[in-house]
Amino acid sequence: MPSRDPVLSPDLVRILKIFIFSALGLVLALSFFNERRANNSGEDRTFRVTDANRLYFQNVRSIYYDREIRRDAGMTLFRHGKRLQSDILPTLDLVILLNPVNENAFIYFELKNADWPIQIRSKSGGIEQVFEFANGNNTDHFNLLRKLKPAIDQSSVFELIVGGKTHPIWSEEKEKSALKSVVEDYFRLLEQPN
Repeated sequence: MPSRDPVLSPDLVRILKIFIFSALGLVLALSFFNERRANNSGEDRTFRVTDANRLYFQNVRSIYYDREIRRDAGMTLFRHGKRLQSDILPTLDLVILLNPVNENAFIYFELKNADWPIQIRSKSGGIEQVFEFANGNNTDHFNLLRKLKPAIDQSSVFELIVGGKTHPIWSEEKEKSALKSVVEDYFRLLEQPN
């Protein structure tokens, strides 16, 4: 009667151990790099706010803002306290909109005492730029802010052009610091680099 060879020979056991331990080591090593996973949810995370950033803004930064709770929209509006408030002159304020239910933050250009469309002219160091804007959705307001951000950082001179008439905006030092503060706070909420 011929003798049977064992199914799990010592060589096969060694090969299985090498394979199992290398596979476990690879899984463990890749688990440390979990931030780079694909976002297959189809959800737009552009306006997403983390709990830590929202709490920091509400507990530390919101003291500089006038707060308006809009229960109909489920949002809280934050307008900087040092903005220019006029009943006659056209003004353009940056408003941060926080939606705690969806954990989103939006920026809104609030136009008062004028009608859309508008143009914003910035002048800095002999360079003049004109930004046209006709209101829009969250993405349109966000894109306008991203276009204006370099001019805001350079402390450019801004003018609002409405119906062919030019009005200075964000001209006083307190308005400029308020504008920079709103931009900084908003991008910090979104965890985007300044």
